[in-house]
Order: sequence, then structure tokens, then C-alpha cells
Amino acid sequence: MTTSATTTVPYTELAATVRGDLILPGDSGYDQARAVYNAMIDKHPAAIARCRDTADVITCVRFARQHGLEIAVRGGGHNAAGFGVWDGALVIDLSLLRSTTVDPDGHTVRVDAGCTWGDIDHATVAFGMATPSGFLASTGVAGLTLGGGIGYLARRFGLTVDNLLAADVVLADGTFVTASENSHRDLFWALRGGGGNFGIVTSFTYRLHAVTGVYGGLLGYTVDRAVDVLQAYREVSADAPDRLALYAGLVTAPPAPFVPEHLRGQRVAGVIPVYFGAADEATRVLAPLLAAAPPVLDLTKPMTYREVQQLTDGLNPPGMHHYYTAEWLHGLDDQTIEEVLAAAANTPSPFSVIVLKRMGGVTGRVAADATPFWYRDAAYNLDVHAQWAPGSPPGQHIAWARAIRQAAQRDSAGGGYVNFIGGDQGHDRVRAAYGGNYARLARVKAAYDPDNFFRVNNNIPPAVPSGNGGRGDR
Repeated sequence: MTTSATTTVPYTELAATVRGDLILPGDSGYDQARAVYNAMIDKHPAAIARCRDTADVITCVRFARQHGLEIAVRGGGHNAAGFGVWDGALVIDLSLLRSTTVDPDGHTVRVDAGCTWGDIDHATVAFGMATPSGFLASTGVAGLTLGGGIGYLARRFGLTVDNLLAADVVLADGTFVTASENSHRDLFWALRGGGGNFGIVTSFTYRLHAVTGVYGGLLGYTVDRAVDVLQAYREVSADAPDRLALYAGLVTAPPAPFVPEHLRGQRVAGVIPVYFGAADEATRVLAPLLAAAPPVLDLTKPMTYREVQQLTDGLNPPGMHHYYTAEWLHGLDDQTIEEVLAAAANTPSPFSVIVLKRMGGVTGRVAADATPFWYRDAAYNLDVHAQWAPGSPPGQHIAWARAIRQAAQRDSAGGGYVNFIGGDQGHDRVRAAYGGNYARLARVKAAYDPDNFFRVNNNIPPAVPSGNGGRGDR
């Protein structure tokens, strides 16, 4: 597929047939429209179509097919690799599709693909319910869901994809389908972790769960205690109940009133416990952790779910450059702890963080092939997030992130989290992220997108047809 030059493509025809706005280079809003969460991304699309409904999306797909255009699909714009925009492409921008509909009796919510998780939390918490999601309010619903979805509720109710009930999808040929357990089942399976390889999802329907009492916050420690803290975290998290989410890591303490003055601007070790239950239960469950590693800062308290979802928002200021990488870990032995901390010690940016997420619980009891999300038996997810201010050369930050992931290889389960795979990490890394599910994903890709129209993503090329092709509607 080749990208036609903007001057030879009749974009005036597209502008006349969509309800949304078509933004071209030179238009007053072009630079703002091509900007994404990761300020390091500086792509120049041929055109940006801000769709207002599913009909606009269909029109854009058909137009791109007709004129041989490469496309990029933008939801919340949070993808760290910048796949939501692309040089010379037609960007199909879903950010104006923001409606949410809660069915409190049926315990479901239907959301448009341009929504953020803040939009969904706003809609569902009013009914005392939530669905598992990420842990930044600004993260887009579509990207996080299509890659799996890890957050505080994962041990209690599973991943985001484990709670997806249906998806409305515009396919590569411009047709529209609804995928669920009852229709286009192979497609529905692939969407639950296979990324944007199979179509443009315009709306998602999720299962909701009652979420009332929550107890959580931040436990802070001086960085010289980091080894002891992670060892205690490992021991306590090994027997953690499903109601308890436990994250740990290294951050720079912000200059906030709640932080002791001598810690502000210093690297600190932190643990974020979130318990979905009564406060007295939470304090009993957390007592062994506090006894093994007494914090210098204890900000845990009863909270609302929306407060929990905003716990780390302050660690992600706007306008920053980002590089992500991640690894699934079977364990966390003493040598891995020491080597990871050593690799993380000399961070070139005070904004960079490493985070360990305790997996397991309900997530770990789902079969590895039930969705594309393969690493169900991993004990931990190691996320390395290099983050720096514009103007600093990226090489040193990227090298720092890669060194930390390399330091954890002795405990690696064999792959990483697909949502944290950047465009420079290679196809082998994408293949490893799907483990034993990769071959089936390639077959579904061949059935629904045989010429790889959707390829500006962590791409899964279509399998070579075996003669038994066809869409899986079983």
C-alpha cells in the first residue's frame, strides 16, 4: 500500500461526506490536532478526520481504501509509541466520540471509543459501580482495552478484556459488525488483547461490578530501604487476598505539602496498597506489610474509587517525553531486586519511574488461551516508564529503561505487556507478548484484514491462507 501525496488526494470529497471536521496541513488547528500525550512524537499526517459518529469512521475507511491511503487510528492519544498519528497518513480521530450509557440494572456500561477512563469512572461511580481499567484518568479507553487492561481492580475482577461483553467494529472492508460471544466470536476473542490489528472499535460494552468501600493510598520509604521494602512487598503480596491490589516502585517525591520537606525532590521507594473492602479489614490485611517495612510516610485512608484512580495522576505532568518498556516476571528473587534497583539508581530524569504490579487473583485464574493475553500465570508486571522534559536527548533515558528490563531477565516469564511495547522494540517483541496465542491471532488477522490495512500498531501480519479461511462466526 502506498501513501498518496496530500495534493493528489481529493480530500474535499471526504470533507463533504463526513459530519466531523477534516483538518489538513496548514489549517489553523493542525498542530494541535496532531499532538498526542507523548510529546516526543512529532508526526505529520496528510489529513486528520475528527469523526462524529460511526458513519464517519466507515466513510473514512472506505475513502482510504479507494485511494490507497495509509491510516492511523487515534482514540485517547495516550499510546506511548505514537501510533495514533503517522507521517503521511489519514488519521481517523475518534476523540469526539465520548458518550457513555450505564445500565444499572444490567450492570453494564456502553462507551464510545474516544472516552477516557476518567469519563467512564464519572459515569459509573455515581451508581456505585466500576469496571477494571488502568490507573490514569487521562488514558484512552480503546487503546488500553485492546491491549489487555491492567489496573487496581484486576486481582478482584480480572483484566479490562475479561469484562468486555461486546464491541462495535468497523472492519477493513468498511463493513460494520458487533463482536461478542454470540457473533463474530473469533474477532471478539482477538479484540480482547490483540490491539488495533482487526478493525476500528467505535464502542465497547463492559460488565460493571459493585465497588463501594475502598482503602488505599501511598506508603513512602527512603531509597536506602528499597531492598528491604521490595522484599517485604514480595512476601506480603505472595498471600494477598483478591481484594488487595499492591503496587511498588521508585519515584521522585513531589514538592507537595503532604511530603516531609527533607524528602521533596528525592528518590523514594513507594508502595501503593488498594483494598476493596472495609477499613478495618484493610488495616488487618496491611498489618504484616507495615510491620515488615515501617514507612516514613503513610497516606493510606478510606477513599472513593475515583480518588484511587487519581493516585498517580500527579506523576504524569503534561507535555513530557515518554518511553515505556515492560516485562512479565514469574518471581522476584533477591538478586533480581538488587540488580533492578542498581540499574534504576542513576536515573537521568527525576520524572522517570519503575513500577511492580502484583498480578494473580482473578486475572491468574483465567485460562491463557481464553483471550490473547497470554501471561496469566505471571506473578508480577514490571513497568519501566522513562519520562523527561523536552530538550533532553532521548538516548540516555531509553538506555536507562532498557537496562532495568534487562536486569530483570533472570525472573522473566518470556515477554512484555503489549501496551508498553514501543515502535522501536521490534516484531519479535510483539510476538513474544502473545506467547502461544500468536498463531491464532495471525489466523484471525488473515480472516478479517488479509492485506494488513490496519498496520500502524504493534502489528500482527496475517497468516498465510491455508485454504480454510473465512470469518469465525461460530
